[in-house]
Amino acid sequence: MKLSFHKLANLFALLFLMLAAIWLWAPNLLLADWGVAFTPAVALVGRRGAAFYAGVAVMFFTARHAPHSPARTALIRGGLVICLMLAGLGVYELASGHATPAILVAVCLEVAGALALLYVGREQSEVLRRRR
Repeated sequence: MKLSFHKLANLFALLFLMLAAIWLWAPNLLLADWGVAFTPAVALVGRRGAAFYAGVAVMFFTARHAPHSPARTALIRGGLVICLMLAGLGVYELASGHATPAILVAVCLEVAGALALLYVGREQSEVLRRRR
């Protein structure tokens, strides 16, 4: 199966929407698994993060049919930054003792997302070069 921006954008939209729902209505599911205490302050940050995840989901879903363009490249690069930063933060929190090894599941998914975005972005760059 060939990975296209369309398929990846749909997958990212679904995953980010799921993350938004979890952080909005059931943040304790992730927090308990990671060994992080659920406090009102953590809930506040989680709900605010949910808005971010929902917005990213809408951007990827809305742009899923976008042709090769600077805007699509920006989405790919932004998604790459999100995935790599989340993965790096997950490793840092584990190394600092702030999270349990269960956070490595999220880290692996984030790295996989980054690799998929790199693949799709590279494919897009090759198409744009051929057009010139």
